[in-house]
Amino acid sequence: MTQIQLHPQLVSDTVGLVDLDLCQVLLMNDQNYPWVVMVPKRLDLREMHDLSPGDQQMLVSEITQVSRAMQRLFKADKMNVAALGNMVPQLHIHVIARYENDSAWPGPVWGKVPTEAYAPNELEAMIAKLKKALS
Repeated sequence: MTQIQLHPQLVSDTVGLVDLDLCQVLLMNDQNYPWVVMVPKRLDLREMHDLSPGDQQMLVSEITQVSRAMQRLFKADKMNVAALGNMVPQLHIHVIARYENDSAWPGPVWGKVPTEAYAPNELEAMIAKLKKALS
């Protein structure tokens, strides 16, 4: 597997969780929402259609795996899956557990409330829960 370098914004905003066959799964350091970012471990990708057909299928499978695990773990009302890339051009997919009473509902999470980083002990607990759920 080729080693990729994460975009500096992803390095700044996330913490590594697990490596799946195709994607690195990262925790977004924002306690407002249970939120992970999936980054395919392939060089120079900007769009999902840049992946080979086999990798596209694997990506959909891994997004499904992560979404189901998060929905079970967090008992989410809705799972949001998005690949925008307007600010970070490296292909990455957001998987966010949403609740009808969260601060951004029913709209998207971006720009609704300021990011609130996890406290160190809360971050460790969230990492442990997600690693277990995704293993």
